[in-house]
Order: sequence, then C-alpha cells, then structure tokens
Amino acid sequence: MSRGARLTVYGLLAVLVLALGFGAWGLWTMFGAGARHGPTSAQWHAAQDRVRELEQQVATLSRSDQISREANRDLQATLSDREEQIAGLRADVAFYERFVGATAQRRGLAVHELKLQPQTDQAWHFTATLTQNLNRGAVNRGRLQLSVEGTRGGKLETLDWGRLRQQSQADGMAYSFKYFQQIEGEIVLPPDFQPLRVTARLQPDNGERVDQSFTWAQAADAQDDAAQRPG
Repeated sequence: MSRGARLTVYGLLAVLVLALGFGAWGLWTMFGAGARHGPTSAQWHAAQDRVRELEQQVATLSRSDQISREANRDLQATLSDREEQIAGLRADVAFYERFVGATAQRRGLAVHELKLQPQTDQAWHFTATLTQNLNRGAVNRGRLQLSVEGTRGGKLETLDWGRLRQQSQADGMAYSFKYFQQIEGEIVLPPDFQPLRVTARLQPDNGERVDQSFTWAQAADAQDDAAQRPG
C-alpha cells in the first residue's frame, strides 16, 4: 500500500475511534444520571438512535476504507500496465532501429523468428517474423511454406506444406513487406508423430528461395523477447 493510502486508512481509523469514544460518553451521560431508577423511555429511544448513528458511521468508514483499498489496487494495476506498455514501446523502437536505423547491418530476406504454440494435441499455431533491409524501400513479395521433420513408428518422416495444411494443393502464405512482417497460420500434425525440426521456406516472386530450419523445441519454446518484437 502506498504512503498516501496508509495515511488515509489511519485517518479513517482515528475518526472511527473518536466516534465510538464520543458515543460511549454520550450513553454514559444519558444513563448515568438516572441509573438508580433506570433510563426513561425518551433516554432509551435516544440511545437507540445514537447506536444506529454510530453503526452507520462505522459502516460508512468501513466502506470508505474498502474503496480506498480498491482504488489503490486499481492504481497499482494501472501503473503496472503502463510500465509494460512503455517496455513494449521501447522494445519496438529497438527492433525498428535494428533494421531501419542508419547504422543497421544490411541483411537479405530471412526468417528472424519462428514461434509455435499448441492449440490441440495435433494442431499448432505458428508465427513467422520475416525481415530484410538489404533493399531499402523495396517491397518484398512471395509465399511462405513450412515443412516438419520427425519420427512416427520409429521411422523418419517429413511432412510437406500440403500435409500440414491438410490440403494437397495448399498455397503458401502470401507476404508483402519492406522491412518486416509477421505471418500467422495453423498446421496439423498426424497422430503419434514426434516433430524434431521445422523448416520455413520463403519463395520470393523475384529472387532465389530461402530455407531456414529451427529445431522443434526451439520454435515451440520461443518467447516474446522484448528486443525482438515487431509492432
């Protein structure tokens, strides 16, 4: 809890203690003088009214304390969210500068990162980050396909793009970008297939094909590195 919130809570508690103290003194004052003969009806009703008033004050103070705590939690959550947004923006800037900055190293068409996320036992969602800054300003167009090597029944097996997409004539995923782009899609592995390696194949409309391989464990365990996230 922040210092301001603590001071607010302490202040509420102090008011509550004072209210209860004055309430007790008031009851003693009303009943003390007539204690030998018992309280009158008027005194009794006045006491009941005072008790209800004090109960209402306690309820109000308790609610105020709860609101203060909730507001503090909301503030902390908002600050945490803003810090994450700032970190993300800084990561985006670092990523952009790596490819479009004046001192950026020139690189041709490549798969900067390939990430796989399980959807079901056989279905996987992939995210491929494509990059290039060799031809500045030029638009790169083409198609992306994946293939997966693994074992099934103790034998090596390679699944091409058509089998992964469960369409024999499946087209690759189209891409078109100047510096970087993320391509997302779904692939499906057959039952009892143990994947070992995944290969991303980029076929530009004009230019030579680019193949890049990643171990399955590397792609499946890939995290959103703050320095590698494109916006």
